[in-house]
Amino acid sequence: MKRLIKKAQRGFTLIELMIVVAIVGILAVLAIYGVRKYLANAKTAEARNSLGEVGKDAATAYEKESMPGAVLGVGTGAGVSRSLCTSASASVPSAIASVKGQKYQSDSATGADWSKDMPTDHKGFYCLKFVMDQPQYYMYNYTAVSTGAAGDNFTATANGDLNGDNTTSTFTLLGTVNASMALNVAPNITEVNPEE
Repeated sequence: MKRLIKKAQRGFTLIELMIVVAIVGILAVLAIYGVRKYLANAKTAEARNSLGEVGKDAATAYEKESMPGAVLGVGTGAGVSRSLCTSASASVPSAIASVKGQKYQSDSATGADWSKDMPTDHKGFYCLKFVMDQPQYYMYNYTAVSTGAAGDNFTATANGDLNGDNTTSTFTLLGTVNASMALNVAPNITEVNPEE
C-alpha cells in the first residue's frame, strides 16, 4: 500500500517535461508560419481582385461604342468602332517606394491618381472607370496598344513590396483583341514573387 501512495505522489521527470516543451515549441513555430502565410495571402488578394476588376472594366470599355460626335451623311453608316482604353499616363501611386512595406492612400481629387487622365477622353484608369478609395498595398499600372485593329492588347500590372525588403512582387493580367475583333482577357493572372 505504501508503494502505491509513493508512486501516485511522484511528479513528472525532467525528460517528460522537456518533451512537452519541445512539442509546444514546434506547434508555436508552425502556428506563426501559418499566420504569416495567411496574412500574406490576404494582402495579395487585393492585387488579384483589383486586376480582375481592371480586366472586366477593360472589356466593358472595349464593348462601348467610341464614335466621334460627327453627323453622318445621308445614306452613310458608321462601322463598329470599338477600341481599348489607351495607356494610363502614370501608375497609382507614381513610385513603388509609396507601397514599400506600407499602404498608400490614393488622392481622390480631380486630376490626381485615378482621375489623372480625366481631361483626355478614352485614356487610362479614367476611361476604365477603375478607382480604389481604400488604402492599397500595390502600385497599379495599365498600358495598352490601341489602334482599333486585331492584335491590340493591354497589360494591367500590380507591383508591391509587402515586407519592405526591396524585392517586389508582380501580378500581370493580359488582354488581346483577336481576328474577329473580340477582346480576349487571360483566364489567369501571372504572379512573380507573390508574397514578397
